[in-house]
Amino acid sequence: MRIGHVHLKVADLDRAISFYRDVLGLELTADAREAGFDAAFLADGDYHHHVGLNTIDSAGREPPPPGHTGLYHVAFVYADRAALSAAVKRLLAHDYPIDHGTDHGATVSVYLADPDGNGIELYYDRPREAWFDANGAPVLKLDYFDPVELVSTPTPQLGA
Repeated sequence: MRIGHVHLKVADLDRAISFYRDVLGLELTADAREAGFDAAFLADGDYHHHVGLNTIDSAGREPPPPGHTGLYHVAFVYADRAALSAAVKRLLAHDYPIDHGTDHGATVSVYLADPDGNGIELYYDRPREAWFDANGAPVLKLDYFDPVELVSTPTPQLGA
């Protein structure tokens, strides 16, 4: 099994499309408003969609308040450190706020929220042999770092 896509309720479809297309770099594959319903679909590459957006029950609404159940975040995996660095550069070029970076051991992640408050994780996996310690236990860390380090540090101090 694999996760096929995430579909998010948003308050403003044009604003959400702009974020996922222009800031995160996904391609708009279909705008369902042309077919009569308020939804859009975006993807990376030639897939039909990785992200679905709609305002069917949420146009103009506010996100749920903190402390309520719901989506914690959706995670987008990048091929390597260089690809994640390019994504961070795109965020910085759009002056988009980044919450923080975290070195989790097996992964290196950057966290932010989309314009509707949905949590977003952008990350890359370290090589599989780095996922476990000498005893076979998963390496679990919460080492925070400044995401700008991904674009400003020429050597991969945060892992390959």
